Amino acid sequence: MSESTRGSSLAFGQVVIGPPGSGKTTYCHAMREFLGRLGRRVAVVNLDPANEALPWPCALDIAELVTLPDVMDSLGLGPNGGLIYCMEYLEANADWLRDRLQGLQGHYVLFDCPGQVELYTHHEALKNVFAQLAKWNFRLAAVHLVDSHYCTDPGKFISVLCTSLSTMLHVELPHVNVLSKMDLIEQYGKLAFNLDYYTEVLDLSYLVDHLASDPFFRNFRRLNEKLVEVIEDYSLVSFVPLNVQDKQSMRQVMQAVDKANGYSFGDQEHRSLEALMSAAVGADFHFSSTLAVQEKYVQSQDKAVDEEVMDL
Repeated sequence: MSESTRGSSLAFGQVVIGPPGSGKTTYCHAMREFLGRLGRRVAVVNLDPANEALPWPCALDIAELVTLPDVMDSLGLGPNGGLIYCMEYLEANADWLRDRLQGLQGHYVLFDCPGQVELYTHHEALKNVFAQLAKWNFRLAAVHLVDSHYCTDPGKFISVLCTSLSTMLHVELPHVNVLSKMDLIEQYGKLAFNLDYYTEVLDLSYLVDHLASDPFFRNFRRLNEKLVEVIEDYSLVSFVPLNVQDKQSMRQVMQAVDKANGYSFGDQEHRSLEALMSAAVGADFHFSSTLAVQEKYVQSQDKAVDEEVMDL
């Protein structure tokens, strides 16, 4: 680490990761607006070379360095191979990223990352970029977005849990898993259990039993049991529910992330007793927010049932 790097001040931020369509860019825009209203100077950095037309302005765009269409055309690669090449190219040109980030000193930075799952489960390039950011005195938390509709399908939810656990182990950053698009969850069908079962990842044996009621999954019960054992043995995965249109929901996610990257314990903003308590006690303090989301979900389900009865 250079002397100039040692002497530089700390910078805080989030790397926003997750599968395609999970709402990463929407989250970055909503969180930028939310934090801006709290008085933070926020900058969004686009690290997704497949984002050709960004819906909102960003302070730094990887398109200045490399774009996915150019890589695919020049090297004859497909979308997945091209995206991996782009991340390896970014890693090889880390000096370019460092020079551009120097213009964002004093900002809280949101890194909008690509949506290819392999980049977070076993490929090294983006992980190495995050490690470089840490050497440049960035204190980051990984915000892993997962579409909440996976909760309505037990098989998909187990898959999401495995992916989330693999991502947490590979990325090696303080990690906050988020169930996004909670305002749309009632459109995907009825949940088999209460919402806190999914956010807190409670006893997964019930989920295996629920899967066994399906003739197709009954043949894979032993496999599902072993997958569940791995998830429960690590006991790392839990989720924070998120609706970007709900200020209270955004606040809960912000508090979880501020605790993860250490921002809560700094002196950048005035800290109220409630904010410090939220950071200290963690997920248990957020239980009321899960209850609020669950109440909205149950009300929407009851309304749908009432409408069906009226139709009859």
